[in-house]
Amino acid sequence: MTLETPDLGHKETMAAFSILCVDDEPNILSALRRLFRGQGFKVHIAESGKAGLEVLASQQIDLVISDMRMPEMDGAQFLEQVKMRWPGTVRLLLTGYADISSTIGAINRGEIYRYITKPWDDTDISLIVRQALERQALALEKARLETLTQQQNEALQVLNASLEAKVSERTAELKVANDRLKDSFITSIKVFSTLIEMRGGNLAGHSRRVADLCRKIAQKLGQDSKQVQEIFVAGLLHEIGKVGFADELLNTPVAMMTPEQLEAYRKHSLHAEQLLMPLQDLQKSSEYICAQFERFDGSGFPGHLAGEDIPLGARILVLASDYDNMQIGTLTQRRLTPEESKIIIIHGSGKRYDPRVVEAFKEILWPTVPKPEPEKSPYDELAALSPALISGMVLARDLITPNGLLMLSAKHVLDQRLIDKIVDYERSTGMELTAYIRVPKGYVPPPVKIPTGDDATAI
Repeated sequence: MTLETPDLGHKETMAAFSILCVDDEPNILSALRRLFRGQGFKVHIAESGKAGLEVLASQQIDLVISDMRMPEMDGAQFLEQVKMRWPGTVRLLLTGYADISSTIGAINRGEIYRYITKPWDDTDISLIVRQALERQALALEKARLETLTQQQNEALQVLNASLEAKVSERTAELKVANDRLKDSFITSIKVFSTLIEMRGGNLAGHSRRVADLCRKIAQKLGQDSKQVQEIFVAGLLHEIGKVGFADELLNTPVAMMTPEQLEAYRKHSLHAEQLLMPLQDLQKSSEYICAQFERFDGSGFPGHLAGEDIPLGARILVLASDYDNMQIGTLTQRRLTPEESKIIIIHGSGKRYDPRVVEAFKEILWPTVPKPEPEKSPYDELAALSPALISGMVLARDLITPNGLLMLSAKHVLDQRLIDKIVDYERSTGMELTAYIRVPKGYVPPPVKIPTGDDATAI
């Protein structure tokens, strides 16, 4: 009788399976060999349990069919040995006895798959063998897939760890690059803000002071970091529209301007907006600059906006700008003291200035609660004159000329070319520059020899 070749996982044909038949009766072995060879199996035979063990030791056997009653070693003992030494081999018991206790012992000790009674039916025994081999093939395939899955999972874990490391590394690189872009952006803005300051001595440092006060007020009012930066940049650039002013208009205090001059002066906020319009990142800052002449009571320029309709950045900017302008003499007929300027600002609350901004301004000048401790830096600052500068030093502060102009921004790394330019500037102007350099905490500078008429003295 021939059966269909079943799908047995990784075994493609019946010939791929080996069967061992163990019985002490030659006619039984001959019958089993004829039956299973006709179905494509590779069949081995053994006339005793001992001979069967020798075959198993030398051949790859997938399934064993053993008679129960054999001399020297019965089927239960034989199958128990098979289970111990070749646990992956399927075990079937062939018995012609009605002794249930012997069969149960064989099942328990040899953990057989099935038992078959004599005389057997060829169809039944063939189906049992096929089902047993299918079960074994599925178990082997399951084990193979589990092993493969485990290997793939381990490989994925290694790959994920590698990817996470690469992502972290790339993220750190992008953060460094982004920080550099931000620093370069702010430095460029500072350079732009110095263009108008180069036109007049009393303007030197004005934009940076206004920007710094704008930042403090914005932080006091709870603005987020992006809004604080937009207001800070507006402070740096709020007078960029004056770049086209004639010297006479630039040097005339606002309080002494003629109506024609005042009209031309107020338009510098509109000119600034036009100059900054192509720069997408400065749209908010240009909006604040354009509205810097609006007044809280609605009497301002150009839109006569009032109260909350005026952008908060513009309400902060007008106060900070006026406060500094009063002290440098560009707003009033004479230079006012800081105390006089404060009084005028407070008196203008609700009219020229937003009362909420005025309260934040007062809190900055006269804080009612202790200031939080600043974040500790791993660096100290060391003041150094140009002869002490060497390549690789990092500026802790902006390098400002004595007349208030920005020369280099903070965090700039000095090289010999920049040091030479600093020395050339000092030589050509007769001005001495002081640079503040980052040094590690607790750094003690080495003694410097200062030449005297006769010798050099160490200090």
